[in-house]
Amino acid sequence: MNQFKKEIIVSADDLDDLNHVNNVRYVQWIQDISKEHWQAKASLKMQEEVIWVVLCHHIEYKYAAVLNDPITISTFIESSSGAKSVRVVEMHHASTKKLLVRSSTEWCLLNSESFRPVRIPEEIKEIFL
Repeated sequence: MNQFKKEIIVSADDLDDLNHVNNVRYVQWIQDISKEHWQAKASLKMQEEVIWVVLCHHIEYKYAAVLNDPITISTFIESSSGAKSVRVVEMHHASTKKLLVRSSTEWCLLNSESFRPVRIPEEIKEIFL
């Protein structure tokens, strides 16, 4: 499993009316790290030929994060079959190591010109092993 990680600090813009990180912000962070992982690993040629789209998200909110909390966000590809891939994203409090959020997102690979699903080539699977 090839994990990709980054650290963030919760800012006031991330908070909801309860002064916890807003659920919408977590979804944005899931999207952001997924895209960053793809861009860090895939060649420019790959990025030009194919695109990923979300089919569904499953998100479990375990604990709330608040202003100035340090968060470690990590992601990896759990499985791939046909045109679909399942990506896991976990967010931990960087100091306490407590799991805050865990998501599993099903993505579909599309041809960037036709927008039709394409089987995930071994070349792409290999960069995430």
